[in-house]
Amino acid sequence: MKHILMSTTAVLAITLGAGPAFADMEAAKSFLDAEIGDMSALSREEQEQEMQWFIDAAEPFQGMDIKVVSETITTHEYESKVLAPAFTAITGIKVTHDLIGEGDVVEKLQTQMQSGENIYDAYVNDSDLIGTHWRYQQARSLTDWMENTGKDVTNPGLDLDDFIGTSFTTAPDGQLYQLPDQQFANLYWFRYDWFNDEKNKADFQEKYGYELGVPVNWSAYEDIAEFFTGRDMGEGPVYGHMDYGKKDPSLGWRFTDAWLSMAGNGDKGIPNGVPVDEWGIRVNENSQPVGSCVARGGDTNGPAAVYSITKYLDWLKAYAPPEAQGMTFSEAGPVPAQGKVAQQIFWYTAFTADAVKEGLPVVNEDGTPKWRMAPSPHGVYWKEGMKLGYQDVGSWTLMKSTPDERAKAAWLYAQFVTSKTVDVKKSHVGLTLIRESSIRHDSFTERAPELGGLIEFYRSPARVQWSPTGTNVPDYPKLAQLWWQAIGDAASGAKTPQEAMDTLCAEQESIMERLERAGIQGDIGPKLNEEQDMEYWVEQAKANGTLAPQLAVENEKEQPITVNYDELVKSWADATATAPTEGDTTSATPAAAPAQ
Repeated sequence: MKHILMSTTAVLAITLGAGPAFADMEAAKSFLDAEIGDMSALSREEQEQEMQWFIDAAEPFQGMDIKVVSETITTHEYESKVLAPAFTAITGIKVTHDLIGEGDVVEKLQTQMQSGENIYDAYVNDSDLIGTHWRYQQARSLTDWMENTGKDVTNPGLDLDDFIGTSFTTAPDGQLYQLPDQQFANLYWFRYDWFNDEKNKADFQEKYGYELGVPVNWSAYEDIAEFFTGRDMGEGPVYGHMDYGKKDPSLGWRFTDAWLSMAGNGDKGIPNGVPVDEWGIRVNENSQPVGSCVARGGDTNGPAAVYSITKYLDWLKAYAPPEAQGMTFSEAGPVPAQGKVAQQIFWYTAFTADAVKEGLPVVNEDGTPKWRMAPSPHGVYWKEGMKLGYQDVGSWTLMKSTPDERAKAAWLYAQFVTSKTVDVKKSHVGLTLIRESSIRHDSFTERAPELGGLIEFYRSPARVQWSPTGTNVPDYPKLAQLWWQAIGDAASGAKTPQEAMDTLCAEQESIMERLERAGIQGDIGPKLNEEQDMEYWVEQAKANGTLAPQLAVENEKEQPITVNYDELVKSWADATATAPTEGDTTSATPAAAPAQ
């Protein structure tokens, strides 16, 4: 599929060469010829119709300069370097698409929220902020925007139903607050070639008494990590696990990105647990946060959360390269592709493009990967119906502090870079899929063997169990920064896992208490419960048919279960004769695992 990726230089030459200061259908046709071709869910005639709509809708804003911002990942680099110049040439609206760090995006957004100053005309920020945007009411409801003020600049071909992530950007009030621009999940990664090696299979069977395969639960993952660590795979010993442990903000993402849910923290519910989410935050029937600690009905410091931290530390020390303990997220990310790691329980699909490059030790000579990705294994506290992992959904957000005319021009750009005309091509470049029509495109059927299971996963019914942070979190920027400090204390040995999570839940409640006293989030802001003993909340859960908080289980090393990867993929194909619905959990059976 290398022929589909045109050089940025060539595209810029076409889109900027004419350099029109006004809308230009000829620029659109040049762009479609040079960059899109048949890499689109739309026919050429439909592409031109969509471009004509953008030209007509943009006419009142020709000559306007707007500024938008996103974090620096491949998808957004493509938008900034290729799609923004094309949009300018086609519509006459000049776009400056800034690329900065994820933390810097949130900082700019916070500053705009606090000051009312219009720093950017639109933001691509994680849907993890959906609870923040809904409660502070400083982001525009896109539902209201598209029906009223922004109606004249809303593409009739936008097709919201085609986006696979809108359930993550819709608040309890039923309003859409953000438009997905890119998505990627954290999945299980493993060396498919090593797992299918006959000697490895025989040795594993002899030692553990069951077949080497994709681990369905953490017990099997632990056995596989032990088996491969120190095993000579032809070029010296390898490791059975990879992670990172430096006390750094990225250590917080490692855990807020659904690590606790994989262990079984929180309640059942898709896309997030109800009433207790994977952060351990409980809400009442009005979606008001009422606690984080077990004493208030939360689960941040419950047995499942402590178990998740304990296993993270045990595996990091026993089965990962020693240097992993001092690494950050970005430093640890490339390590599996270097050929010395057998599996990774927590691997972001955003690394896919970097792990299939020619010449890597994990890529075959024909360009196919020696590795695969699969659903993450779950911990002993996990129950059927819970979410099973995290999905990052960077989404367009319009602030109320942005003047209407500037917001309209920015909304046109946001729709352009997520349009059906460009999304298939953009998806091939960044591999951050957002539309069902792109996922099902023939070009991805052709390319799927090169991508290690990415397309199979996104076409499977399992994908609904991977979701971002939900609406229980009342102020994501304030609460998220607490996590890396607490986990860092556990990783360094300064605190036990229980002590670290006790501190974390207390700090989360302190912030929620301040929000409650301030009253700035109105009747959907925090309203903390009175403290009770754990048995009270366990009985409440039983009476209400919910789970959290769960009592500690006697044996946290459950019966290990694995599944054959090829059979797993076949079961997905059999289950997806029709595309899955994001809100439907009935067909989502994690890892097609045997019932437990």
